[in-house]
Amino acid sequence: MTEPILELKNVTSAYGRIKAIRDISLKVYPGEVVSIIGANGAGKSTTLMSICGVLKPEAGEVWYDGKRIDGLASDLLPSRGLCQVPEGRRIFPRLTVEENLDMGAFFRRDQANIEHDKNRVFQMFPILLERRKQHGGTLSGGEQQMLAMGRALMSRPRLLLLDEPSLGLAPLIVQQIFRIIREINETDGVTVVLVEQNANLALKSSSRGYVLETGSVVMEDDAQALLANPDIRKAYLGE
Repeated sequence: MTEPILELKNVTSAYGRIKAIRDISLKVYPGEVVSIIGANGAGKSTTLMSICGVLKPEAGEVWYDGKRIDGLASDLLPSRGLCQVPEGRRIFPRLTVEENLDMGAFFRRDQANIEHDKNRVFQMFPILLERRKQHGGTLSGGEQQMLAMGRALMSRPRLLLLDEPSLGLAPLIVQQIFRIIREINETDGVTVVLVEQNANLALKSSSRGYVLETGSVVMEDDAQALLANPDIRKAYLGE
């Protein structure tokens, strides 16, 4: 049986005395898109931050590609193929679009491939090519989200963590973002973990899903089964 590319084993993380997630276990297999859904404050973003080392778990283990990583510094993970697009984009506002993309490849030395990947990002997001000399801080919210995703793709990720990619964006931009998510998964084979308030959109784009409530996993299933579940539809799909 295929080994998971990502596994959390009974992970607990806290902010001070407040436990944000408790005893979370989940698995993600190569080539999947897996959604983590739940209400605000359920612990979705904390789960991603615990995976990528921004927040150190106080208990449990995080395994990536067969190796335990919860003791590693977060800046070591992109070179291993694990990259996050954080909530709020967090681009470099005083750098140009092109400089932001270059920062995504800061650890790489294969210059010809870097240029190839940059051109691929510009093909995915043509507006970034038009804006390549503009400072990141002058872009619209949708353009900044595209730039944040493009910067992550410049690291050639094997596992991409996306935190609220549709937050605050116009519907047409959201459709474009999710089309790119499907493309990089299906064409490039990038495994994706998706945290998203829009549970309907997230599950429709995923193979499996986990449901978080007050910091704990309360349900996991195939995405289609979750979409059909009346409790999920009532709690998260507005029915």
